[in-house]
Amino acid sequence: MADSRLHLVAANDAARLLFPGARPGTPLSGTVPAWIAAAHARRVGAEPPAQRPPGPPAGPARGPVGPRSYEAHPTAREDGTVAWWLVDETHHRTAREELRTERERTAFLVRSSNLLLSSLNLDRCMEATAQLAAEHFADAALVLSPDHGSGLSVVSCVRGGHPSTALLAVDPGEAPGLAEALQGFPPVPSRWLDPAVAPDWLLPDGLARVGSIVVTPLPGHGVPAGALVLLRAAGGAPFAEDEEVFARLFAARAGAAMSAARLYADQAAVTDTLMRELLPPKLRQTSGVEYAGGYRPSKDHERVGGDFYDLHPTGGRDDASLVVLGDVCGKGLEAAVMTGKIRTTLQALLPMADDHHHVLSLLNSSLLNSESTRFATMVLASAAREGNAVRLRLTSAGHPAPLILRVDGSIEEAPTRGTLVGALPEITTKTAAVTLAPGDACVLYTDGISEARGGPLGGAMFGEERLRRALSECAAMPAEAVVERVQMLAAQWVGAGRHDDMAVVVISAPRTNHLSAVDGHTRGRFTA
Repeated sequence: MADSRLHLVAANDAARLLFPGARPGTPLSGTVPAWIAAAHARRVGAEPPAQRPPGPPAGPARGPVGPRSYEAHPTAREDGTVAWWLVDETHHRTAREELRTERERTAFLVRSSNLLLSSLNLDRCMEATAQLAAEHFADAALVLSPDHGSGLSVVSCVRGGHPSTALLAVDPGEAPGLAEALQGFPPVPSRWLDPAVAPDWLLPDGLARVGSIVVTPLPGHGVPAGALVLLRAAGGAPFAEDEEVFARLFAARAGAAMSAARLYADQAAVTDTLMRELLPPKLRQTSGVEYAGGYRPSKDHERVGGDFYDLHPTGGRDDASLVVLGDVCGKGLEAAVMTGKIRTTLQALLPMADDHHHVLSLLNSSLLNSESTRFATMVLASAAREGNAVRLRLTSAGHPAPLILRVDGSIEEAPTRGTLVGALPEITTKTAAVTLAPGDACVLYTDGISEARGGPLGGAMFGEERLRRALSECAAMPAEAVVERVQMLAAQWVGAGRHDDMAVVVISAPRTNHLSAVDGHTRGRFTA
């Protein structure tokens, strides 16, 4: 209890135990903590006006008394004195601080997870991990990725700086606990490392002297993600146990992000390799015959689909090369897988390429014996140079018949037909022989072009008649130019709408120097 003159009036036994100098008549200043004396001065109005806050006197005051924390509650008495009741709130204060700390840490982990998982790029994940760790846990941090034969990938970052990446040909076993952390499994605890035994390559530039080092594993999803090394400068506070636990929580999220990025990169590499094998090849002039091809996957799939074509050149100039263009039922990845099977089977059947019906029959049996229920249509074309002309044998298996573009712009349909492959026990085919004079071309296409829907109203089919008119405008053009023209017109027709896979192949007889007019060539003929 104290009066308006800031002197102590009375103190109970508990107060005297807490403040041994508390005797009636003694000034508050020097007897009780300054925060209590200041609170009493504000209460009785004895505080200098310049230091007096606006508004009514404050309520309870809080402050330390030795190592503990107290809350002082005032009670005004009729004689003008104020009785102060002190309540020990050390545990409440500790609980509030712990709650605040946990909220801050939770918010940090959420922000870190969002940042780390926002990119499936392993390098960016490692850089973000090193920078976040340096800013929130240590004076510097290193993120190390397991050695996959090319060296140890290390990203280092000093607080306030930018991450730097290096590929080091070093032995992780030089740093105690690092090799175990990089293995990832079985889980290992954090390892405290004596800076005196740390190798030089583990100490980042920009940190003059290192006082403490902690090596923490970065656990991944079934694969080792790496290790996190935290470093604090000499003279600073060492790592506390709760800080190490918090660092492990962060490491778990960082490891998950790095593991996901690495798995995504591996999967993307495998997918890219497989996609390159599934994509149609680039065609060119072979054995005196011009070849060109174009492929556009469906709107729903970016790279592969059910349409395909291949060119299997022969070793000699007079031997026939085999061109295959086909369309597997469906689209997307499943159709592309079936496409790969068909192309592989046809590759194995090349020694029998002179007999189209036999090749298609064997392919039909192979597809019927597989687990897939998909079927395909296709057309085979054997092309060989014969003087200035090109001799063709064309066989359709349920596919649109090839179109012959003569040098004068006329269009003829090759008289070939047959049943589709992979649906019936037996197939029927009819092979047509066609001769291309210099400047003539044979156009193989899939129904993705003729059945493409678009136009002014968006629902009309491109159609075979429109395709024929477009081809007639390409008379005497090189094979590659014909392909580009067909693709451009089909793309303009569908616009931004959905479309099926589109493939087109053009086989042409190169024009000769001495044949420059329409009447100067011998028109080719069909034979069955």
